[in-house]
Amino acid sequence: MKRYIRQFGLALLILCLAWPMMAQEASIKEAEVAYTKEDYKTAIELYEGLLKNNGESAAIYYNLGNAYYKSGQIAPAILNYERALILEPGDKDIRFNLQLAKSRAVDKIEPVGQFFLTKWFEGIRDIASVDTWGATGIICFILFMLCLVVFFFSKVVRFKKVGFYCALLFLVIVVFSNIFGYSQKSAMKNHAEAIVFASSVTVKSSPDESGTDLVVLHEGTKVTVKSTLGEWSEVELEDGNVGWMPSKEIQMI
Repeated sequence: MKRYIRQFGLALLILCLAWPMMAQEASIKEAEVAYTKEDYKTAIELYEGLLKNNGESAAIYYNLGNAYYKSGQIAPAILNYERALILEPGDKDIRFNLQLAKSRAVDKIEPVGQFFLTKWFEGIRDIASVDTWGATGIICFILFMLCLVVFFFSKVVRFKKVGFYCALLFLVIVVFSNIFGYSQKSAMKNHAEAIVFASSVTVKSSPDESGTDLVVLHEGTKVTVKSTLGEWSEVELEDGNVGWMPSKEIQMI
């Protein structure tokens, strides 16, 4: 009898541990079915619920962005594509759909050109995610140690040379993997970009309605929040222009 009780208890424990994952998979499947049937409202509600209950996920943000895009809601689509891209910067599908959504936004602001070294660094950094860079660093560090063993203990000169040069190579990869991973993690934590959600909003020269009108922005436009004052946010546009707008009209990425 005690044996059956223990087995029942173990089965119950396994079920309790697996239940959240099973529920999540069921919700994802339900959302996918709703999306396939073009019931985008239901798909959006399900994907939003998954994010609320299970935390951030690049895949869920991406699917939610698709649902918003299909329903004609450009600003939420861009917002969720941007959030997905932060988590998976090397995903080509996310980048393509983000550009597709941005092409439907009203404002066409030309970004300020980046210094070529900065652009080169960020381009390589964003090939992979933080987790991928971390895994690469760990694997290459292990290979680095193995190469050192070959270098120090091998009695064959050719093997010692191979071990030495391979150790140098893996050490360089370890260093750059850590640099890229740290930079990407910092960018994820410290980003201050936001998406305009108002159909149209006027950017002012000061944080009040009496300020001079600078430019009118429309939904889907990306801005960088530099500071806040009361109910106003100081924002910088991608072309470098700076002004103030109501904080309620934007959502942080």
